[in-house]
Amino acid sequence: MSESAAELYTTKADYAYLRVKELILSGKLLPGSVIAQAQLARDIGISTTPLREALRRLKSEGLVELDAHRDARVAPLAAEEARDLLELRRSLDPLAIGLAAERRTKADIAAMRAAHEGLKPLPGNPDYEQLVAHRRFHAALYSASHNDLLIQTLDGLWDKADRYRRLALEVERGQAARDRKAAEHEALLEYVIAGDAESAAAVMHEHIDTSLGAQAAWRLRKHHAEPSDASP
Repeated sequence: MSESAAELYTTKADYAYLRVKELILSGKLLPGSVIAQAQLARDIGISTTPLREALRRLKSEGLVELDAHRDARVAPLAAEEARDLLELRRSLDPLAIGLAAERRTKADIAAMRAAHEGLKPLPGNPDYEQLVAHRRFHAALYSASHNDLLIQTLDGLWDKADRYRRLALEVERGQAARDRKAAEHEALLEYVIAGDAESAAAVMHEHIDTSLGAQAAWRLRKHHAEPSDASP
């Protein structure tokens, strides 16, 4: 790791954590793949000690699996986790957006507008920066709820959810679907700014029910069900 890179982070383990998470969320480290720790440490310019610390942190977030022999792999995608994420977001996102409409401040409105500027629906193979931009907009909406526990909970779900979004994007979306998501983002922003909690929550319900996460949950559930449904 270069000195200039090191200066941006408190510790080498922090740097390793962010770099490995980026590799996972960008799809460069695929779900279920083995992590060659010595090679990865060399690639990102650190020793294996801070890398192992970063992997333990990622394990606590459900992004990495570690066994007793210190072997590591990227956590696989699972139909049950996709379902659980979708169920939580169906309840929590509309709650957050309704509260945001009731509690937003002038500073919140400015942050939401800045995050929305230039925002586009995710493409078929999003890079890390595009995922971050998408997250930034939703985080600005959540932040306007001024409910710290709710904000922390939704933020904690986001990294896991991004992996399922990437799975759903393997099936190309048409322009109509992309336009619909862009319109929903616009509506969410406008209803929150207008203080219309009921309309904001209703749009968010639709946004989640037709989300990439919902599509991924459906695909995984269908794939999981196919072997047992087949005739002997």
